[in-house]
Amino acid sequence: MATTYSIGDLAREFDLTPRAMRFYEDMGLLQPGRSGPGGRQRVYSNRDRTRLKLTLRAKRLGLSLSEARELIDMYDSPRDTGPQLRKFLQVLAGHRAQLEAQQAELQATLQEIGEHEKEARALLARLERAPAKKARTRPEFD
Repeated sequence: MATTYSIGDLAREFDLTPRAMRFYEDMGLLQPGRSGPGGRQRVYSNRDRTRLKLTLRAKRLGLSLSEARELIDMYDSPRDTGPQLRKFLQVLAGHRAQLEAQQAELQATLQEIGEHEKEARALLARLERAPAKKARTRPEFD
C-alpha cells in the first residue's frame, strides 16, 4: 500500500500552515485525493510530497509559483529530460541575472552609505576639535 499523508502531516513536516497547503493546491501544484464523508479529507501521496518539496525549493531559488509549477509539471511528463533541463537552466539564468543586478545595486548603496558616514564623522571630529564658543551670560538685574 502506498504511503499517504494528511494536510497536517505535510504542513508539520515542511513547517507550513494548512492554508498554505490549500493555496498550493489551488495553484495546481498539489492534487490530493479525497476521502471520508463527502470527500472532505485531503489525502496526499508521495507524488504530492515530492511536488511540495520541489515547490519550496523553487521558492527559495526565487522562482514564482507559476514558474515552479511549469518546471515541476515538466518532470511529471514522460518526455525527454533535455528540454526540461534547458528550461530549468534558462529560468535559473534569469534569476541569477536578477539577483546579481540586485547585488550590484546593494553594493552601490552600501558604498554610498559608507561615503556619507565618512563625511559625517569628519564633520563631527571638526566640531569636537573646534574651541567652544564662550557661553553667553545673562545680564544681572539689580
